[in-house]
Amino acid sequence: MAETRLRARPAALTLTPRAEQRIADLMAKAPEGAIGVKLSTPRRGCSGLAYSVDYVTEAKPFDERIETPGGLFFVDGASVLYLIGSKMDWVEDDFAAGFTFENPNAKGACGCGESFTV
Repeated sequence: MAETRLRARPAALTLTPRAEQRIADLMAKAPEGAIGVKLSTPRRGCSGLAYSVDYVTEAKPFDERIETPGGLFFVDGASVLYLIGSKMDWVEDDFAAGFTFENPNAKGACGCGESFTV
């Protein structure tokens, strides 16, 4: 009988060192009961889907779990297909700060950058 081997699955998305540091900063001041930070893609905006990052108090069975030096990062199980191959970064300048996403699955975005289509 042939031996079955499990291959490690790559993470749904990669985090830059700046994004990992921002997760660490968020977890350092997280509300009581938060176990990590979670990325989801709720339906919102004029193009359909948006990126949403929030504290999470429990891991859901189908969420992707990524361990970072600063804490746990989760990707919503229903959002994984929209995010495979994406890169998440944290960008800060004199006027704005926020997570940015390079998403190869996004086919378009609205003019204000609030939402994207796949």
